[in-house]
Amino acid sequence: MTAATPATGALRVDLLTREYPPEVYGGAGVHVEYLARELRRLADVRVHCFGAPRSEPGVTAYAEPAGLAGANAALRTMGVDLEMAAACAGTDVVHSHTWYANLAGHTAKLLHGVPHVVTAHSLEPLRPWKAEQLGGGYALSSWCERTAYEAADAIIAVSAGMRADVLAAYPAVDPDRVKVVYNGIDTAQYAPDSGTDVVDRLGIDPARPSVVYVGRITKQKGLPYLLRAARELPDDTQLVLLAGAPDTAEIAAEVEGLVTELRAKRSGVVWVAEMLPKHEVIQVLTHATVFVCPSVYEPMGIVNLEAMACETAVVATATGGIPEVVADGETGLLVPIEQAADGSGTPLDPQRFVADLAAAINRVLADPAKAGELGRAGRVRAVEHFSWDAIAARTVEVYRAVGA
Repeated sequence: MTAATPATGALRVDLLTREYPPEVYGGAGVHVEYLARELRRLADVRVHCFGAPRSEPGVTAYAEPAGLAGANAALRTMGVDLEMAAACAGTDVVHSHTWYANLAGHTAKLLHGVPHVVTAHSLEPLRPWKAEQLGGGYALSSWCERTAYEAADAIIAVSAGMRADVLAAYPAVDPDRVKVVYNGIDTAQYAPDSGTDVVDRLGIDPARPSVVYVGRITKQKGLPYLLRAARELPDDTQLVLLAGAPDTAEIAAEVEGLVTELRAKRSGVVWVAEMLPKHEVIQVLTHATVFVCPSVYEPMGIVNLEAMACETAVVATATGGIPEVVADGETGLLVPIEQAADGSGTPLDPQRFVADLAAAINRVLADPAKAGELGRAGRVRAVEHFSWDAIAARTVEVYRAVGA
């Protein structure tokens, strides 16, 4: 789609992000991709991202500074951020996404004297397991995020649950500066695809019920809980995992062990470790009986919207912003969870959570007609409440409110 050209003298917005197509691996990258597209109808948008050079007009990518080669990954990220900040001269507002770009936004605010808006997709204090993974890098990422949030002119939370988390994690932040603007979904792109070429190639039988997971292999996404719950699924049910990019060798080994165990006891366990193109994911979601989001930390969970837009019933953890997306009993089922208060999201009773997750999935599998009803209602909800044009307009309102 070709974006409309804004009028001369339009507000200039510089979006700062690690991820941007074609290098997108998470919900934040999806968010920036579609937000940039819709904002271009309303403003002069420049995108600054990490990685390989991009050919798209108005998009500049930055490689890690050669002088930091071999340094801690967080330090290399900070080096990219400084180059991004320098390139924002002449902007009216900078808008950063995730801690990877927060320091760029904060530095640009100070350097160029412009407002800095942050979108909160996730929070470092709520991912304490990263301390084990990154060591001193986690201390740096946490410092970047905290510094940016406490000085930001506005913080956009992608859900009311995310807003509450921001205020709890950073009590120095003025609540009036934290606004809720939901994540969105392109319901023209994410729509049912009744074709079978993709599912046939992947070895998924459209005639059998299927439970589908889409996401990275991280502690926050909760995939091991789903794999344990899958032991209780009916024998004819397929388990389809579009899951890759493990955070650590430990969780990769845990997932591999659980998948191996399942495959020894049942057929129809399909694991696709590489990232599939969107149109292929859409077909897999369309043919799913139920999509499962077993996350223990999810500020909103855009993947639930993607499944809903494909008319697929959703079973998801009742945590974070998920209950604002999945209407319990209307578009899917929410699974209760009692979580540790240490920010990790760990279930206090993992066995109970696994049992409740299995029970919810089985309720949907046992009633195909109800599953279809939930899926159709999910698409209606996605279309009516989560359109990107409305989200872009609300985002511009935030820019204007901070004096941009």
